Amino acid sequence: MSDLVEREPGPRSALARLFLREDLNFLLTNRIPRRAATRAFARFGRIRSRTLTRASIAVWQAFADDLRLDEAERTDFVSLHECFIRRLRPGMRPVDPSLDTVVSPCDAIVGAHGRVRDGQVIQAKGLAYGVDELVADPRLGARLRDAYFVTLRLQSSMYHRFHAPAAGRVRAITYVEGDTWNVNPIALARVERLFCKNERAVVEFEPRLPGCELVLVPVAAILVGGVRFECLREPLNLAHRGLTRFACDAPYQKGDEIGRFEAGSTIVLFAQGPFEPLARVSHNTIVRVGQPILRFSGDLAQTALQGAHE
Repeated sequence: MSDLVEREPGPRSALARLFLREDLNFLLTNRIPRRAATRAFARFGRIRSRTLTRASIAVWQAFADDLRLDEAERTDFVSLHECFIRRLRPGMRPVDPSLDTVVSPCDAIVGAHGRVRDGQVIQAKGLAYGVDELVADPRLGARLRDAYFVTLRLQSSMYHRFHAPAAGRVRAITYVEGDTWNVNPIALARVERLFCKNERAVVEFEPRLPGCELVLVPVAAILVGGVRFECLREPLNLAHRGLTRFACDAPYQKGDEIGRFEAGSTIVLFAQGPFEPLARVSHNTIVRVGQPILRFSGDLAQTALQGAHE
């Protein structure tokens, strides 16, 4: 199997297989005080003890057979939080340099994807949500009514930092207070409008190509201790209330780090413009940071590319 398009690996242990049974998984991860559990896990993750950290990682590896610490810049972690937000060694995620591609902002499993239709975005088979509700801004939602979207789900074992999908500028980040439902496929198939219920950030990204717009929506989940952005001084987490908009003018080259989850979750990427998906955008395949997932196409794309060169 190519390392560019991989199938989601199966669990390695009987304990993991038991936990991943649909009814039990849903019960354990969603029928508990989710916000309290998320805060408690964030505090636990920051306890500085190499012994406790090694034991915690060993338990973690019993449930995940793809925890790739060999890719990490360093592996001598003093807290579980350090392991979650680990950086990778240089060169581990080469970025496609083509001007006419949008790359994956994160390591993830591809979920629902396609065109926004009449303002509706597919969540799972038989379920949809409104793009304007997700981004919490009717004007932005109107601009994305026929955008292409890709749902990118980060497993807990994956690399948790996310990067610029193209060269451009972050113009605004909006924090939206919400719940912390699990965002795995089991919950997505059961809970209507799940992404619209959860805590999230809406990142308005202006690529260098005229007539195009990218929006990244990092969605938090149970046990996710928050989202931190390079261009903001403080992390966005459950300590915030309501809806808060941060004006930005932060430039990024393609592949530059934008921020990080404090644990695994999901990014919904919207691309408004003449975009078409590449072959690796297929349900349940794995994409890596820097791999191209969308390409400009058609006459409008050619005009935009010519403008970008001028």
